[in-house]
Amino acid sequence: MQEIRVAIVGVGNCASSLVQGVHYYRHVSRDDRPVPGLMHNLLGGYRIGDIRFVAGFDIDKRKIGKDLSEAIFERPNCTTVFCREMPQQGLVVKKGPPLDGIAAHMAEHPDERTFLVDDGQKPVDVAAELKKANADIVVSYLPVGSQKAAEFYTAAALEAGCAFINCMPAFIASEGTWARRFAERNLPVGGDDIKSQLGATIVHRALANLFHDRGVQIASTYQLNVGGNTDFLNMLSRERTVTKKISKTDAVQSQIGNPISREHIHIGPSDYVPWLNDQKVCFLRIEGRAFGEAPVNLELRLSVVDSPNSAGCVIDMIRGVKLALDRKIGGALISMPAYLMKHPPEQYPDHLAKQMAEEFIRGERER
Repeated sequence: MQEIRVAIVGVGNCASSLVQGVHYYRHVSRDDRPVPGLMHNLLGGYRIGDIRFVAGFDIDKRKIGKDLSEAIFERPNCTTVFCREMPQQGLVVKKGPPLDGIAAHMAEHPDERTFLVDDGQKPVDVAAELKKANADIVVSYLPVGSQKAAEFYTAAALEAGCAFINCMPAFIASEGTWARRFAERNLPVGGDDIKSQLGATIVHRALANLFHDRGVQIASTYQLNVGGNTDFLNMLSRERTVTKKISKTDAVQSQIGNPISREHIHIGPSDYVPWLNDQKVCFLRIEGRAFGEAPVNLELRLSVVDSPNSAGCVIDMIRGVKLALDRKIGGALISMPAYLMKHPPEQYPDHLAKQMAEEFIRGERER
């Protein structure tokens, strides 16, 4: 199979886990045997080792100008290092435009916890850099609330003739205007807002489905999340979390037979606890009514390392989008995002979404 040429926007914790993971699993064979930690060893003929990073963009002066293999370990990144011996990637991280990528309140925190922007350096022409790198796919890891930046990089991908994967909760693939523009260029777009392999959203969806399937009516539910990485620091600004809350809430509401009122469902980031670093802790509660109106209450605490938890899903999404490129499919993809994204263009129960994704991989579904 040919290599998959990937450009990364935002060289933060999630990018660090993705780049480490591609190297960590690079020697996995092509025989599709199960591999611990992977949902798919081989996907449509593509190994994880077929992914090659060809461009990277960031705004932090500690990362700009460094090889990607070094930039992924710079502050404020604080995720688990599971592949320290990284080879040089042969690409230097370039400066993109800051736009709305930085929340104003971050200036109040120590430098090692937030971004350091070199305002004296001019941002590069992103579309031109993507063309020069001959990138196939752009993966966006922009911070929550960066709507202008999300649209800027989406437009740059279109100009450069690249497919786009939107891992953040800005509505691109699930928004009709952008989806049409990708369809017009016959380029695939996958999004929005990446799920974790086993995170708060997928667990909440599974439990909501269980209540529904067993005839227990959900009356109220909450999902409270705390963490110590830059993402949680950024989300202390509540106005930046609007689309994040919509994305996570819709992901759970879609699994409930009779959606509950907004007053009785609360899902979203709750607070920033610096010493947690890239650990994320979810506190989840579901209150329901069973036979004879008898109450059923469920409480769960889930603790994960946040960034590696989504890297496997992104790796599958990259290979799924490459299959769409190979098959000359343009516009918003449906099947792979239904399984791998919180806010896809169309929501499906997870068991059906998984079936749809497998059918797409085999070429039995067009989108």
